[in-house]
Amino acid sequence: MDAVWVLAWNNPKLHTPERRKTWLACEKHREHLSQFLGVRGFLKDVVPLTDWESPETARDRS
Repeated sequence: MDAVWVLAWNNPKLHTPERRKTWLACEKHREHLSQFLGVRGFLKDVVPLTDWESPETARDRS
């Protein structure tokens, strides 16, 4: 299956608040990975891959 979701996350013990790490997920695994990150308090956003614009990309365009 192709990845269609971006799960943006960070570990507040290791990363600054604005830092976003990303995992890509197919439809089948999106919910499982979201729960995995969510119970740890790491999940920040889930966005369709076609709509994803990383904070670094957005900053480079300004």
